[in-house]
Amino acid sequence: MTIEDSNTIDSELVDAPPFIPLVFALLRKPKWKKRLFKLLSISTLDVRGTSLLLLVEIRTMNTSKLYSIKALLDSRATESFIDRDFVYSKGINTWTLLCNILVFNIDGSPNEAGQISKVIDILLCYKTHSERMLLAVFSLGKQSLILGYN
Repeated sequence: MTIEDSNTIDSELVDAPPFIPLVFALLRKPKWKKRLFKLLSISTLDVRGTSLLLLVEIRTMNTSKLYSIKALLDSRATESFIDRDFVYSKGINTWTLLCNILVFNIDGSPNEAGQISKVIDILLCYKTHSERMLLAVFSLGKQSLILGYN
């Protein structure tokens, strides 16, 4: 390294790209994994039965297949979920997570359906609005899709 005086550094060193060790490049998470929560809360219906069901369309990002589905709009769920049976019956491709995500009911008890190990990447369309989302694949029972507040 050539230092002409204490305030000037050789121009070759300033223009050189920063060195990023291979270990850090391999440990970096993809963007879709950064968007996931470590802990999720789910509820399917409120006590008064005033939940809102919407007919929406989802388009898979990898195959561009379009599906119509009823979505439960639920402001108490921390994430959006899609039913495992719906995903497998339609043959929708899923992404497997490296670490499973715990799911708790709204009262704080662990959900009996287990943990989330897969997600799907979709474009959700409702009337003139569309939004790209990651949906956690989970056993939802009577519901096919739950839209949380994410």
